[in-house]
Amino acid sequence: MVNELAPRPHNSGHFSMDACLTSQFEQLIRAITNSKLGAVDYFAQGQMDNLLGNQVSDLDKYRKNPFAKIHLYGKDQAKEGRKMGHVNILKNIKTNIN
Repeated sequence: MVNELAPRPHNSGHFSMDACLTSQFEQLIRAITNSKLGAVDYFAQGQMDNLLGNQVSDLDKYRKNPFAKIHLYGKDQAKEGRKMGHVNILKNIKTNIN
């Protein structure tokens, strides 16, 4: 049984946008252009929160957090259960990466 096949980065890895040396998005472009793959080491821990439906209108709690990285998808209608964006909240950020 197959749920979904999609030749694109999956949202389970969106945290890599803000917490990895090379995000899954950049890595995909490198792979399809036959470029050298980048290092995927994490430089931060944390979590990703999905913004579903009307949660997209309540961003103040994230805007006040300097470690929250908000990513909105530009969808014009918020519907119940519809993914409108996500927020990556970083913790334990490494400042010295080798």
